Amino acid sequence: MKLFKKSVSPVRSFDRERFTPAIRCSICTGEQAAGFQDRQTGAFREVMLIRDEADLRAFMSMYGLTEPVRKIY
Repeated sequence: MKLFKKSVSPVRSFDRERFTPAIRCSICTGEQAAGFQDRQTGAFREVMLIRDEADLRAFMSMYGLTEPVRKIY
């Protein structure tokens, strides 16, 4: 009997015509946050904190991204 199951999260979606996936980086602290930037207004909507490569891979997997995510400062 398994006590814990590995949860598989389904691929989440976002409006690919309105939003661009991006990593917002702080120049001062080096903190990185993954999210989506509105193409019309430039507003950034944060989804998760990126601490290492595993977090970046998880973000890309969550949203079905295959191409490199651009960084904004």
